[in-house]
Amino acid sequence: MAVKKLNGTVIVTYRCNARCTMCNRYKCPSKPDEELSIETIKKLPKMYFTNITGGEPFIREDLPDIVRELYKKSDRIVISTNGFFTDRIIKLCEEFPNVGIRISIEGLEETNNKIRGLEDGFNKGYSTLKKLVEMKHPDVGFGMTVQDANAKDLVELYKLSDELNMEFATASLHNSFYFVESKNIIKDRMMVAKEFEKLINNLLNSNSPKKWFRAYFNHGLINYIFGQKRLLPCDMAFDTFFIDPYGDVMPCNGTKEKEVMGNLNEQSWEEIWKSEKAEKVRERVRHCDRQCWMIGSVSPAMHKYIGIPALWVIKHKFLRFYKKNKYSIFESKIVRDYKEGRITKEELDKCSTCDINCEANDGLSDNSKEALKNKKGEDIVDEDIKRQLKKDIK
Repeated sequence: MAVKKLNGTVIVTYRCNARCTMCNRYKCPSKPDEELSIETIKKLPKMYFTNITGGEPFIREDLPDIVRELYKKSDRIVISTNGFFTDRIIKLCEEFPNVGIRISIEGLEETNNKIRGLEDGFNKGYSTLKKLVEMKHPDVGFGMTVQDANAKDLVELYKLSDELNMEFATASLHNSFYFVESKNIIKDRMMVAKEFEKLINNLLNSNSPKKWFRAYFNHGLINYIFGQKRLLPCDMAFDTFFIDPYGDVMPCNGTKEKEVMGNLNEQSWEEIWKSEKAEKVRERVRHCDRQCWMIGSVSPAMHKYIGIPALWVIKHKFLRFYKKNKYSIFESKIVRDYKEGRITKEELDKCSTCDINCEANDGLSDNSKEALKNKKGEDIVDEDIKRQLKKDIK
């Protein structure tokens, strides 16, 4: 009998050189000597899709070794990065021409640099993208976390990606242990929703079926920022998993506290996946009320429950064939209620995961926490990168 392949996200490090306003992970890095080893990665199951992420995965000097091993067990690999380590990215893509690269760009130049806190970050990331396009790398794109500060740049960035024939991924603000953040919230929901509406209509007016389904995903982001129930069931921990730098296998990265099914450094995959502990985590997932709408959980759900997004696409792409603007945010009852004053901003705020009284859990090991007692996380990472760059020059 064929083994069922899973959807996996491998968080290879919590070290990060960016200073994003919506994520505090850079303050809470993992220690390099505790991060996932090649031997542990060899124990991962067969996957139909693998996302390699961080932190900033290209901080790991052995990332090519990790990719080489994952190539043996995954049909498709995509790496999420901030694009800082251009030479490493290009070199890796020369060796692995089928690996996807997604570079995080949070807006046009001024907006991006302000949000991500990387000096000349936009030009660095954009030049990396252009080099990949020039070398005809087949799977290149960038991702944007949409919020009040960058929503006005959303459609312009999409058009930029379209001109370069790149993938364009979107997300919105989330709060969880993974982001070490509990206070993220959209303040002007109507403004942000209207920008998403423009993007959705651009996607629907394209000739690409893939973009039509992306329009549905962005429709779900509007639903999410208005604090509504997910449009599709969440099956995290059933056919999808995350593994963190310490080898902890988790259902996802959207939980308030870190949920652990088992540790792959200490156990086999079968022992973890079929354990009583894993079943308890799955039960909590079934009753999770966070309503996350992130690509890691939504993409597999869209494939599994394809009929729901397909009907939405048919309605908006074909039944409204002669309408230029095929989609309106006011199709959603919650948006109409908000506009007409039947629900207040304060009531919607309570539906979000924002908790200004909460101190976010960072998901670090005791050793990683110990390293932060005498030095800031960002200083530790900066020193490490300086050492690496000097080594690269030699």
